[in-house]
Amino acid sequence: MKQITVSGAIILRENNGKKEIFVTQRGYGDWKGWWEIPGGKLEEDETPEECIVREIREELVTEVKAEKILGVVEYDYPTFHLTMHCILCTIVSGDLKLLEHEAAKWVNKETLHSVNWLPADKLILEKIEEIL
Repeated sequence: MKQITVSGAIILRENNGKKEIFVTQRGYGDWKGWWEIPGGKLEEDETPEECIVREIREELVTEVKAEKILGVVEYDYPTFHLTMHCILCTIVSGDLKLLEHEAAKWVNKETLHSVNWLPADKLILEKIEEIL
C-alpha cells in the first residue's frame, strides 16, 4: 500500500475569551467537501515542522510558528496509508487567504464536531478538545 506522510496545522487563536482552531474544506478530489486541518505532504529531507510552515505559507499565504507536535495519526484510506503529524501552530503574520480550499472557518470546543471531518482528522479531535 502506498505511504503518504503529511503535516497538519492546528492553528490556534483566542477570540473573545474562547480558544479556536482554523479548519478548511477540501475543494477537490475524492474527499471534496470534507473538512480537515490544513497542511500537506512532507518533502524529502524536511521535518514535520518545516513542512507545516512551508505548506501554510503556500496554501494560506500566512506565516506560522510550529509550537509542538500534538499527536501523530495513522490511518488506512482505501488506496494509501496516511501518517499525519498534527502540529500546534500560532500565526506570526498574514490573514489566512484561501488559495486551494473551498471554504474555511474558526471552530471552538462547542462547534468542533459541527463539520464533516475527514476520517484521519477525526482521530486527533480528542487531543484538540483538550487544548480548546
